Amino acid sequence: MKEIILSIALLGFMSTSYAQINLGKATNAVTKGAQAFTFSNQDAVNLSKEAVDWMDRNNPVPPASDPYVKRLNKIIGKHTSEDGLKLNYKVYDVVDINAFACADGSVRVFTSLMDLMTDDELRAIIGHEIGHVKNEDTKDAIKNAYLKAAALEAGSAASNTVSKLSDSQLGEMANAMLDASHSRKQETEADTYSYDFMKKHGYDVNAAYTAFMKLALLSEGSTQTGYQKMLNSHPDSRKRAEAIKKKAEKDGLWKDPGTVSLPTQSLTQ
Repeated sequence: MKEIILSIALLGFMSTSYAQINLGKATNAVTKGAQAFTFSNQDAVNLSKEAVDWMDRNNPVPPASDPYVKRLNKIIGKHTSEDGLKLNYKVYDVVDINAFACADGSVRVFTSLMDLMTDDELRAIIGHEIGHVKNEDTKDAIKNAYLKAAALEAGSAASNTVSKLSDSQLGEMANAMLDASHSRKQETEADTYSYDFMKKHGYDVNAAYTAFMKLALLSEGSTQTGYQKMLNSHPDSRKRAEAIKKKAEKDGLWKDPGTVSLPTQSLTQ
């Protein structure tokens, strides 16, 4: 069984990555004219697909026979159509502890996250990421990432339309998209979506609680400055866990999991 290296633990539920898929710092923040830029839902879908296709080409994607891929298909494979969204899933065999979703419905789950989480915990995390897509948070992320990669000021962009990016710009857009952070409000709304997703499909809603508790343990043991930076834009993981507990208690679904701890060996067999 694969041992877990906690020293590189960075993120989960956070739509940001720092290790193998990082191409370096994105350009300066989008200028204040960004809101004026015409950017449709279809633009978000098209650009997200381009960015994800680039990431799929430039990251290790295990074959269908891989145990991580088999496990992910077992966990979430039946949810290719969810709440009006068309979804697709892949595994990235990288050291970051992370998962993310994009406006085109692409969901990517990292093996190091799968090592730490049970099946239902992974469903809760993926439900959270689907929530970001459904709530159009990912549209804002890809819009800003595009503007950074294209080095455009939205208010003065030619014709205010999306233009085709070069391969290097696609890489920078992908990196900027992953480096984006959602607001606390968006994170809270995605947490609620995750809980409702679990409840609707008859999964154990308490797994959302234990997943957040594991993230809290990771953050408390982390010396990574990037992780601490991300915490500034995310609600405290323990508080998020308590919010899930209150929802479960209200619904009569709460089951005390006891002490939550990080596994010492991979949960993917």
